[in-house]
Amino acid sequence: MNDSYSGYDERLERLARAPLGSCLQDSLIGLEKEGLRVSSSGTIATTPHPAEFGSALTHPYLTTDFSEALIETITPPLRTKQAVLDFLRGLHVFVHHHLGDELLWATSMPCFLEGRGHIPLAEYGTSNIARMRRVYRRGLSHRYGYRMQAIAGVHYNFSFSDAWWPLYLELEDQALEPDAFRSASYMALIRNLQRLGWLIPYLFGASPAVCKTFVRGATDFEEFDRGTYYEPHGTSLRMGNIGYQNSKTTGTGVRVSYESLDAHIRSLARATQTPCPAYQAIGVKVDGGYRQLNANVLQIENECYDTVRPRQPTRWLERPSLALRQRGIGYLELRSLDVNAFHPLGIAKEPLHFLDACMLFCLLADSPPIDTAERTTIDANLLAVAHRGRDPKLELNRNGCRIRLRQWAGELLDAMLPAAELMDGSSGGPCVESLRQQQAKVRDPERTPSARMLAQMRASGEGFFGFARRISEQYRDHFRSLPLGAEYGALFRRLSRESQERQRELEAADDMDFEAFLDHYFTQGK
Repeated sequence: MNDSYSGYDERLERLARAPLGSCLQDSLIGLEKEGLRVSSSGTIATTPHPAEFGSALTHPYLTTDFSEALIETITPPLRTKQAVLDFLRGLHVFVHHHLGDELLWATSMPCFLEGRGHIPLAEYGTSNIARMRRVYRRGLSHRYGYRMQAIAGVHYNFSFSDAWWPLYLELEDQALEPDAFRSASYMALIRNLQRLGWLIPYLFGASPAVCKTFVRGATDFEEFDRGTYYEPHGTSLRMGNIGYQNSKTTGTGVRVSYESLDAHIRSLARATQTPCPAYQAIGVKVDGGYRQLNANVLQIENECYDTVRPRQPTRWLERPSLALRQRGIGYLELRSLDVNAFHPLGIAKEPLHFLDACMLFCLLADSPPIDTAERTTIDANLLAVAHRGRDPKLELNRNGCRIRLRQWAGELLDAMLPAAELMDGSSGGPCVESLRQQQAKVRDPERTPSARMLAQMRASGEGFFGFARRISEQYRDHFRSLPLGAEYGALFRRLSRESQERQRELEAADDMDFEAFLDHYFTQGK
């Protein structure tokens, strides 16, 4: 990203003279929030996905991720932050009213882990697609371990309004078809968001500590107490070297590209078709049972754990890359947000407004291609902030030069102010207010969620497990005290029934064996 922001400043000047109306305020956001079901004793629940939740295979808003115990609550794309959070709150009330004596864990890093056998793989029924999803997750466990797959996060999905793109295309005066321009612009946004991706764990990271049962073998972590490891200046261990990463793909010669949409799709195809020696050693079909879908760098495209991904809503059984190729980029999925232990929903309104401004800033700033050297720098900056982000001496790499995190973050947030004002449509709206709150975190790292968590653990004399369990119990009591409400109650009960009926229909309609099903899935669109 050009530090002078010359392209950004020029575009701001043109936008200041443009009839924007409400096109920026009409942008859409959605949330996907994960949370572990935990037993009353504080271990991962081994009970099935509650029947009241409907089918995890076909329910649009309430499903599971890797584990049967890892619930994923999903909102539709909505225009206002309040509408999104209200929907997410309705889901949480519904879930807690049917959890029995279980808890929904309130942090990204998991509870006490007894062993891999106590992290049950998700179940989806007997259909071919259900079996595919289970085999995929079994492959993840062999590739990355069960523990990594028990980590929870929040995904922020964002799209500019349909009214924005014709206006922006006219301002940019580019000879591109509208759909091609939109996709190229989103890819440019992604590159810039990756460049400043380290800022997200600094501002919103909430996983500086972890239960010792999560970490195996030698570790450089410090001991907080007899049950807790931590990083004194850490922000997000979830985004660090014990969290989500495709580390074993290093050296395979395959890296997902964000140079253009076509390059991105080609790189995904290569990753899902190129064998990986480490995964070949695992085996695919062994003693009549599948250990993984294949031994390629990625089993399927969703295995790409990059912090931000281009997305297009998929049709049933449609591969994500095929949806992108046929219909372009519909929205972006930012995956680097931790579950915020200081909010019952795991996400507050404040970050959502800031991220809107961040998206516009990254769109308007010049965004050259990312070469191999810059890719290495991006990864190193993110890892450094995840483990040492609040260290006042921490320096990051900006264009080959070392710069203090505090200085760089301050410059970025100052530059974002005009974008925040544009998103608000005024000089004093919620995006500007959220930006001011982020600036305060840069001036005083003790205001960050990671610092607040460690401070509260010290003040209460609790390790990570005790802190997380106490907060989880408080939120359980909070949600159970809330009425579900007629609108959400009727909606979620109906969707639960319909999803179970849909699952039964799928199981009854299967007309090919599993290997033929997989072949059909992987060859679609060819």
